[in-house]
Amino acid sequence: MTGNNSILDDLKWQFSNGSMLIKLILINLGVFLTVHTVRVFLHLFVADGSLVDQTFNNLLQWFTLPASLLDLVKRPWTLVTHMFLHVGFFHILFNMLWLYWFGRIFREFLSERKLLPVYLFGGFAGAFLMILSYNLFPGLSSNVANVMALGASAGVLAVVVSTATMAPNYTIYMLFLGPVRIKYIAIFVVILDFISIPGGNTGGHIAHLGGAIFGFFYIRNLNRGYDITNGFDIAVNVVKSLFKVRKKGPKVAYKNKNVRYETQNVNRSQKGTKQNQSNASQADIDKQGRIDQILDKISLSGYDSLSKEEKEFLFRVSNEED
Repeated sequence: MTGNNSILDDLKWQFSNGSMLIKLILINLGVFLTVHTVRVFLHLFVADGSLVDQTFNNLLQWFTLPASLLDLVKRPWTLVTHMFLHVGFFHILFNMLWLYWFGRIFREFLSERKLLPVYLFGGFAGAFLMILSYNLFPGLSSNVANVMALGASAGVLAVVVSTATMAPNYTIYMLFLGPVRIKYIAIFVVILDFISIPGGNTGGHIAHLGGAIFGFFYIRNLNRGYDITNGFDIAVNVVKSLFKVRKKGPKVAYKNKNVRYETQNVNRSQKGTKQNQSNASQADIDKQGRIDQILDKISLSGYDSLSKEEKEFLFRVSNEED
């Protein structure tokens, strides 16, 4: 990229070539700006101020997640749209800061491609727990028709807790506090959400806990060799294969007198190819074994127990998979 590119060109480039972390942040910011652009136009072209708010809220309802099962059946897409939707400035600010800070640490231990499914599944888990709570507990069910959820918090909490579960002793430096292990940050946030349930944002705090629970069990299962998000990866690969353009190779015609010569060359080429594939396969096996050893060490003793060489190896492998 050159210094002459416009901001729009830079954003396009980041969205096309940037990491999944940057893409998630850009999507959330793009939706936020779109929502408020609509609000500005309503304010400019609708004379009745009360009608502006009513129209705006009616539009938001099509994308926010309802706690009512009857409303959810009518708007099933809100299971996805709600986790990219923010209205308050500080709501999106802190969500994106948390996602950026912990997303970067997440990428040090897991492949970049795992960030999206953890974010989405965390959002789904938060939605499930919120809807279940409002349809199960008597203290909440009386208000079920009026409750809606929006925001990335559940998905972000899934990233935060999964990162803290994977590397509990990873240390970051916080203003006024100094070095703090991220496991204590995650525990503090979860406890804060739990004791805040009786407050004004009951559904939101319950959804946060759903995302946190998913993040914890995702890593626990991953350490046992089972990846909950494998189905998501398979679905993505299937969709990609449907849109992948297959290039047809050129047709080659040989004269009869050259058939034996060409056949011999093909056989040699196939043997060389098989040998190269065997060597590459063994290298992949050795690398995966090294990764497993390092992850086991992290699980037992924490990230700080790794040597400098092991940390560099893990970071290098993560970037190769991206």
